[in-house]
Amino acid sequence: MFSTDKPIFQQIADRLADEILAGRYGDDDRVPSVREYAVMLEVNTNTAVKAYELLSRENIIYNKRGMGYFVTPGARQQVLSDRREAFLNQQLPEMFRQMRLLGLGLKDIEQAWQKE
Repeated sequence: MFSTDKPIFQQIADRLADEILAGRYGDDDRVPSVREYAVMLEVNTNTAVKAYELLSRENIIYNKRGMGYFVTPGARQQVLSDRREAFLNQQLPEMFRQMRLLGLGLKDIEQAWQKE
């Protein structure tokens, strides 16, 4: 379930951000508690706490004392913007490099896209 390329707490934060991006949680919706999420993902509660703290620092979620964590209004758009920027600046250049090495062109990518 978890990969070795980045810390588990970061992967948990990414997963919750993915759920916000997918529309599972909207503005001001309550997200699962740290404990609920830790149990669901079968991780230590402290690891989930680190993920929630990261998302809170990034202003994706906020804490209402005694009530839990909620999605910050506009968080979906922020996650979308951040992910697009990361894709364009990090993943896409690597993909282009691989395409050049493998002799693939945009037509090959378009055909693969059509199959998807």
